[in-house]
Amino acid sequence: MLRIFYAIIKAFPDALGLIRAGHDAKRHPERHTAEADYQTLLHYIGRLQKVAHITTTVTGMELLPAEGSYVMFPNHQGKYDGIGLIGAHQKPCSVVIDAKRSRFPIVSEFITLIHGFRLDRTSMRSQFEGMSAIVDEIRAGKRFIVFPEGIYHKNHNNVLEFRPGAFKSAIRAKCPIVPVALVDSYKVFEFNSVKPVQSYVHFLKPITYDEYKDLTSQQIANRVREAIVEKIVSVVS
Repeated sequence: MLRIFYAIIKAFPDALGLIRAGHDAKRHPERHTAEADYQTLLHYIGRLQKVAHITTTVTGMELLPAEGSYVMFPNHQGKYDGIGLIGAHQKPCSVVIDAKRSRFPIVSEFITLIHGFRLDRTSMRSQFEGMSAIVDEIRAGKRFIVFPEGIYHKNHNNVLEFRPGAFKSAIRAKCPIVPVALVDSYKVFEFNSVKPVQSYVHFLKPITYDEYKDLTSQQIANRVREAIVEKIVSVVS
């Protein structure tokens, strides 16, 4: 947590800039495009990484589909996961987040700039309508990030079980599924230190619709998790 406060103080003008950009995108969406807002977000992520002494090494970019939509499914380790992954992914993508968690200052503006989807977990109707909208967006060519573990709790480089329901939007949209292995991402904000820290984002081989169309959502969840666990083990062992 110390690094979060250090970064906010050290880069206070950048934090204000992010908040202003998010507020403007919310008030005047007609003046904003997903591409421009994403570039704005990448700028502020780069500033955060610089002032907070964060280095994120990225591999597997060449494996990502050159065209069209896909959904990325990473493991979940901590608060830096989304920041590190988005900073590693140079093309516009979006996220699905619990509406309650998206209301915090800066987080709210972050989600606005990435054109994220806020789902009300307390309302089945809201979840159904939201997921239908997400499927439509994917079919239209949008890329998404979904954390199939749903939560993290000091699991570090251990991977929790994946919820099969997390994969249903990709299945319905018939788009490629991209496993993403996050390694040492938890170290960024969990340790009370501002010393230089290293994390990793590994994009793995996509699984095409033809490869998973005959599998159940549970089997897909297991396959994606196994690929991520195998990569993490190979990196940290």
